[in-house]
Amino acid sequence: FLSHSLQAKMSRPVQARRLEGIDKNIWVEFVKLAATYSKVNLGQGFPDFPAPDFLTEAFRRALSEGNHMLHQYTRAFGHPPLVKVLAQFYEKLLGRDLDPMTNVMVTVGAYQALFCCFQALVDEGDEVIIIEPFFDCYEPMVKMAGGTPVFVPLRPNPPKDGKLMSSADWQLDPAELASKFSERTKAIVLNSPNNPLGKVFSRGELGLIAELCVKHDVLCISDEVYEWLVYDGRQHVRIASLQGMWDRTVMIGSAGKTFSVTGWKVGWVVGPDRLLQHLRTVHQNSVYHCATIAQEAVAQGFQRELMLYGKPESYFVQLPKELQQKRDWLVQSLDGVGMKPIIPEGTYFLVADISQFKSDIPDVPNSDEPYDYRFAKWMVKNKGLAAIPLSAFYSEAHKNNYTNFIRFCFAKEEATLKAANDILQKWKQEKAS
Repeated sequence: FLSHSLQAKMSRPVQARRLEGIDKNIWVEFVKLAATYSKVNLGQGFPDFPAPDFLTEAFRRALSEGNHMLHQYTRAFGHPPLVKVLAQFYEKLLGRDLDPMTNVMVTVGAYQALFCCFQALVDEGDEVIIIEPFFDCYEPMVKMAGGTPVFVPLRPNPPKDGKLMSSADWQLDPAELASKFSERTKAIVLNSPNNPLGKVFSRGELGLIAELCVKHDVLCISDEVYEWLVYDGRQHVRIASLQGMWDRTVMIGSAGKTFSVTGWKVGWVVGPDRLLQHLRTVHQNSVYHCATIAQEAVAQGFQRELMLYGKPESYFVQLPKELQQKRDWLVQSLDGVGMKPIIPEGTYFLVADISQFKSDIPDVPNSDEPYDYRFAKWMVKNKGLAAIPLSAFYSEAHKNNYTNFIRFCFAKEEATLKAANDILQKWKQEKAS
C-alpha cells in the first residue's frame, strides 16, 4: 500500500488559475538568444558602463565603516535615511509636503512596486487601462490581480517632410482614450518617459489623462523610472502635480535607472497614505524587506544629488547629456543602413522601422511568428546583434499592426555602440554587393 501511494502521480491541476496564459516571457527567450549568439547586446535595458563613483563609494563606506546594523533588517517599508531623503527630494519636485513614513515606501526595484500596486488596488473584474506600447509586465500583473486589461494604442503620425519620426509623433486619440473609461475602470497605467518608445508625454497629453481620471474617479499608476532621462531640453512633468491628481496617483521610481545600478533592485513608490497603506499590506506579506546596505548607499546618492540639485555637476544633469550623445550616434548608425529610427525624447531605448529589410530575412514555412520576432532572431544569429521585437510590447489584439519595428538600448559604453555600428556597416556593404 505504501509503495503504491508513493508512486501515485497527482492528477489534480497544480497551477493556480491566475497564472493561465501568462507563463511566456519575452525576456527569457531573447536573453538566452543574446547570451548564445550576440557579439553586441542592445536588447535588454541595462547600462554596461560603470555606476557613478560617488555611489559605489557610498556602498563601500556602508560596508566598511563598522555600522554592523547595516547588515541586519531595517524598517520594512524603507530604510529611514532613504525614505527621508526621497521625501525631501519629491517635495521639491511636486511642491507639496511629504511625510517620509506614510508617503514613501521602498520596494525591491520598480518591478515589485508595480506588483504591489496591482495586488493592492485592483479587484476581480476591475478594468485597468494600459497605453500601448507598454512595458510587458503590466498585462500579466493586472491579470494576476484578477483585473481585465483594456488597451489603447499610441498611434504614429509620420511627419510629411520626410524627416525622421520622433516619439512625440506617436499620440493618443482623445476620443479613443475617453471611450475606454467606464464605471468598471479602476486605474490607468501611465509610463512616461515610455519604454519602449521613449515618448515623454506633454503637459497637454497628461492634462487629458488627468481630466478623465478625475471625471471617472480612476486611479493612476504612474511608472516614472526614466524620470531623469529626458533629452533635447524637454521637461518631465509628473502627473501627480496636476490638479486633482495627487490624491489618486501612485508614482514609481527606480535607483536602477536613476543611478545606473539595475542590479541593486531598489525602487520606491510616492503617493498619498490612503493608497500607500494598502501597498504596505502587500509588501509586508510578500517580500517584506529590501537589502539594507543598498538602501543606505542609495540614500547617500540622493543626499549628494539634493545638494547639487539643478547644478551642472549633478549626476541627474550629466547622465542625460551623455545618453543623448549615445542616442544620436545610434540614430546615425541605424539611419545609415536604412533602418528608420524613431528619435526618442527620453529613456534608454530607441525603436527603429525595419520594413526595408524584408528581403534579407528568409521566410519560415508554417510559422505564425510575426516579422519583427523573425527579424530579431535572424539578426542575432546571423549578424551577432541583439535587439527586441516591438510587437512584444503590444496586446494580442494590436500586435499585428506593429511588426515592422524593433527596440534597441543605447545605454551602453562607446565601445559597445561602435561595435554595433561596425556590424551595421558591414551588413550595409554586404547588401550593396
